[in-house]
Amino acid sequence: MVLFSLVATHADIDLETVAQLSTGASELATSALAGSPAVAGAIVLATCNRFEIYGEAPHPGDVDAARAALIARISGASGLNDQLVSSSFSTRTGPEVSRHLFSVSSGLDSAVVGEREIAGQVRRALITAQAEGTASSGLVRLFQAASKTAKDVGAQTALGARGLSVVSVALDLATDLSEDPNWSTKKAVVFGTGAYAGATMALLRERGCADVSVYSSSGRAAGFVATRGGTALDSDTLPAAVAAADIMIGCSGSDTRVEAAELARVRAGSPQPLIAIDLALTHDFDPAVGELDGVELLTLESVRLAAPQEQTESLSQASTIVAGAASAFEQEREARSVDSAIVALRRHTMNVLDTEMEKVRARHGCTAAAEEVEFALRRMVKQLLHIPTVRARELAASGQQDDYVAALEALYGITVDQPAAAPASPPAAAGAECPAGHGAGNESPGTEAQDQRHTA
Repeated sequence: MVLFSLVATHADIDLETVAQLSTGASELATSALAGSPAVAGAIVLATCNRFEIYGEAPHPGDVDAARAALIARISGASGLNDQLVSSSFSTRTGPEVSRHLFSVSSGLDSAVVGEREIAGQVRRALITAQAEGTASSGLVRLFQAASKTAKDVGAQTALGARGLSVVSVALDLATDLSEDPNWSTKKAVVFGTGAYAGATMALLRERGCADVSVYSSSGRAAGFVATRGGTALDSDTLPAAVAAADIMIGCSGSDTRVEAAELARVRAGSPQPLIAIDLALTHDFDPAVGELDGVELLTLESVRLAAPQEQTESLSQASTIVAGAASAFEQEREARSVDSAIVALRRHTMNVLDTEMEKVRARHGCTAAAEEVEFALRRMVKQLLHIPTVRARELAASGQQDDYVAALEALYGITVDQPAAAPASPPAAAGAECPAGHGAGNESPGTEAQDQRHTA
């Protein structure tokens, strides 16, 4: 199995294109698994400034086919042609996959460097994929390791200690643009009830803004404010709230957006200026609202340009932690890659032993002597397998697991296929037919077989 990722971020393309690419993101993983055997697992990470797909393919040769299948589905959902979609994504394989995701989850690749919101988005992406059944075991381990790395960066460095986030930087900009920087006098309208809306509500409260109304086109505003405070709006009460608002914050990314003409009509006669903050990747507000008199529009691009740079020392420390975590993850993954080879060798060896023991029983019956022979042979096989098992781990750690697999095929004719769990051991059944008659202190064949499975 091989991990790969397709990455489109604010660092490489404009945010409008990122938003278009992410159309239909919620169905992408499920449809890709159902439509292409080259995709064995998929997790989608879609945030305000990135759209990334992490996948697992059965073989290295399947990555191109998996990428093509994903590009075709993204093109179909977004309406963008295949060539544009393909050129918008960079493809990563091997150690680059873990190194990039660990950097992302730690906030090193964010528009606001060191922001902590992305760590939660990475966790939620995994939870969603697990609930939908698209997260393969390799991807689960990858995302779990990414979350642990983010926690280590947060605990061991000063990166993000100021609590910077996309939302906090946007509110800082709004403060600078306001005639009155006192948030306790402001009226705010928040669009959306997702994670960003929740973070926005928390930061508004921290700054003393008590008059907050929430609107959701899906009708979830009442439940949202029940636990967070604020006033729920519906389509009837929304216009009056917007007319009286000082701050309007878009966090929903829904298909329904506030058009400039409608906002001008609603705000006609409103004496106070309005600051509109659009944090939705797909735009909650028509970009033309920024051209209206008395309206200032802040976008994700505004936030990116205004985001302060974190201290060089903290960035260096965080980068070192990320690099070390990615290296450890790859070493563990390489060690796991020989598990199927180890199991195949043990299965082959034990099958040979079982065949010979059947001959012994056929000739001597189920006697104490036959059991003693079997016990001795199993101990001998276990000792003979020890060094090949250790060497397999050592070769995998140095990236030479393919040499080990090739050696098994050359020496024993063993073909190693997909990783699989160790099978139920035949010796346990043999022990049932020929009960162990050893005295205390001796190992039974069944116990030895269990040891084989646990070691594998």
